[in-house]
Amino acid sequence: MREELLPRFVRIPAGNFTMGAEDGEEDERPPHERHVGTVHVSVHPVTNRQYAEFVAQTGHPAPTVRDLPLFVLPAHEAAFREIAAPYAWRGGEPPRDRADHPVTLVTYADAVAYCAWLTHRISRPVRLPSEVEWERAARGGLDRRRYPWGDDIDPSRANFLPDPALKRHRSTRPVGCYAPNGFDLYDMAGNVWEWIDDWYRPDAYRSSGVEGPPVRPMRLLRGGAWVTHDVSQLRCAHRHQVPEDSYAYSIGFRVVYTDQGQ
Repeated sequence: MREELLPRFVRIPAGNFTMGAEDGEEDERPPHERHVGTVHVSVHPVTNRQYAEFVAQTGHPAPTVRDLPLFVLPAHEAAFREIAAPYAWRGGEPPRDRADHPVTLVTYADAVAYCAWLTHRISRPVRLPSEVEWERAARGGLDRRRYPWGDDIDPSRANFLPDPALKRHRSTRPVGCYAPNGFDLYDMAGNVWEWIDDWYRPDAYRSSGVEGPPVRPMRLLRGGAWVTHDVSQLRCAHRHQVPEDSYAYSIGFRVVYTDQGQ
């Protein structure tokens, strides 16, 4: 398999960081110190080019608009279909000129299936990142900062939507268009939301001991996207809950693995 069809990984050594934000939403508090073991994180979200190899080899359904996710209300169906159309694959092939854009229109289950395939291809236990792994990776070594680059929003550092009126004129961008963070990771804020391998628990940071099942079975996304106009959602600490069946033109994923025996 050609190298460009496989994700590249950055090794992030074990270390501590402060998770959450005192000035964030209630489910981001209290800030607390966490330890993260060594983890290898893909340098950017999985691209259409990389996902196409998975589809070709496994016959997994290509990204397209299918049964609408729960978060799309009937009044918004037409707009969702219109904006999603350019991201839908045709004949098992990604949209022309979007090979190096993040793959979108993928559910949590699609992302997990890709991880299982990649595990076999590279003989590493590939999976989606946990919340704590993702947040440490996003911060890039800048502890207690709002964004991967610091405390101030900067349109030159991420693909997001400063003006909601421009939504139909904007889209994802090729991965790596913006400067990486301190861990040499790209697009940790903006471009696409990224699936997390944890259930959402609103009181997770206040819990002690063994946690039970989530009250409402919701999955987590992190990082914001090209459609994000509320810049607070681009913060490293922001936790975005969605139903597990969700997919959109703004949702993708990146992958991680840890060394065997860690």
